[in-house]
Amino acid sequence: MKEELVCSVCGEDLGGNSVHELDGQLFCDRCFDEQTVECDCCHERILRDDAEGNEDIILCSHCYDYSYTNCENCGCLIRRDDANYYDDYPYCDECYTKLEDAPIHSYNYKPEPIFYGSGPLFYGVELEIDCGGEDDDNAEEILKIANRGDFVLYAKHDGSIDEGFELVSEPAALDYHMKNVNWKAVMDTAISMGYRSHNTQTCGLHIHVNRSAFGETAEEQESVIARIVYFVEHHWNELVRFSRRTKGNLNRWAARYATISDSTQKTYKDAKDKNMGRYVAVNLQNYDTVEFRMFRGTLKYETFISALQLVDEICRLALSHNDSEVEDMSWSDFVMKINGKSELIDYLKSKRLYVNEPVEEGADE
Repeated sequence: MKEELVCSVCGEDLGGNSVHELDGQLFCDRCFDEQTVECDCCHERILRDDAEGNEDIILCSHCYDYSYTNCENCGCLIRRDDANYYDDYPYCDECYTKLEDAPIHSYNYKPEPIFYGSGPLFYGVELEIDCGGEDDDNAEEILKIANRGDFVLYAKHDGSIDEGFELVSEPAALDYHMKNVNWKAVMDTAISMGYRSHNTQTCGLHIHVNRSAFGETAEEQESVIARIVYFVEHHWNELVRFSRRTKGNLNRWAARYATISDSTQKTYKDAKDKNMGRYVAVNLQNYDTVEFRMFRGTLKYETFISALQLVDEICRLALSHNDSEVEDMSWSDFVMKINGKSELIDYLKSKRLYVNEPVEEGADE
């Protein structure tokens, strides 16, 4: 017995009539026109209910997935080749322009650096603040205070922060940070808005130093950086106390290489061989900078400046001393050489780090 052919939509008997088949369904001429459409990209016929795109362009799912996406903000259809990406999300030109003009930039935002002050050592600061909201108005007010003179600070989204953002400075000499950047006013304003940095589980203070300060050649730079890594590894317990971080927090965000040996170069080689990524106390992953990550965030100006001054002292030590001199230097020898940095000396004294007493591991957690 011959199987009866009927339209899957209206039930019309298709015997003797033209029959259209798509996705296992049979259609009469009228239902085929109403229920299916042609992809404007590959011209394949698809069910109308399965069509992607918009009122101007009809797409099959394959063409949409391969060639198109939607703006994360307004939802408009855009070609993937024309999309602008912000925090890995696609945006049309208009929405992207608004985002880039917003006070809080994306995590990937990285303008061409402007160097302020007299080198060769320049310090770029990343200060994370939380608990006050990722609020453009707040960020704009803070940045206005910071940038009354030169454009030194900008704000970025940071996925590790719950209700805040990251303040990032252009690279500047220590003296410039202290005399020309309105850090204290910035911090006081942030506090008045409800932001916190020390009293959080999320915030850190990261300080980048330009590699170019360490020598004209890669070999010269590596030699100085080796002494920096050795110093941090060798004086880890003192630096942990200075950092105000807990052991668990350090292990997560700024871990120790734990490769200490009597040799600067072996310590450095072992550290690099571990390939621990960027979440280490001295991050070596950046092409242009070395990043000190061990400090807990702070909105206390004196604590902030003391961290900058400490990094400056470590870098100058590595520049002015050879391997054996750094290897033979005790913590007391190091702090007794500090001169003209009153904030750092006061902070060291407050943490009992300006005395000839060895610090035991975990003593200040």
